[in-house]
Amino acid sequence: MVIGFGVITFRLHDCRSLKGKRRVVKSIISQMRNHFNASVAEVGSNDAYQRAEIGFALVGNSHAMINSKVDKVFNLVDALGLAEVIDTEMEIIHL
Repeated sequence: MVIGFGVITFRLHDCRSLKGKRRVVKSIISQMRNHFNASVAEVGSNDAYQRAEIGFALVGNSHAMINSKVDKVFNLVDALGLAEVIDTEMEIIHL
């Protein structure tokens, strides 16, 4: 079993409240879930309205497949254009 997980840090320029942030974050999370069937959640910067951290996890049986999917997740969130991606982290674990 191979587990791939990552954290994406965003800067939200146009958000002036936590309500506006929640709208953007929910949209990004739903797109990630719909396209990749991944486990996704906001994992940090919960009180900062111009910064968001979203974590995700994928499980599979091939290192190459998980690596490809994680790269595609990063490309998708960047292409959405809802927020500026300022940092990405990923790790792949073999069990």
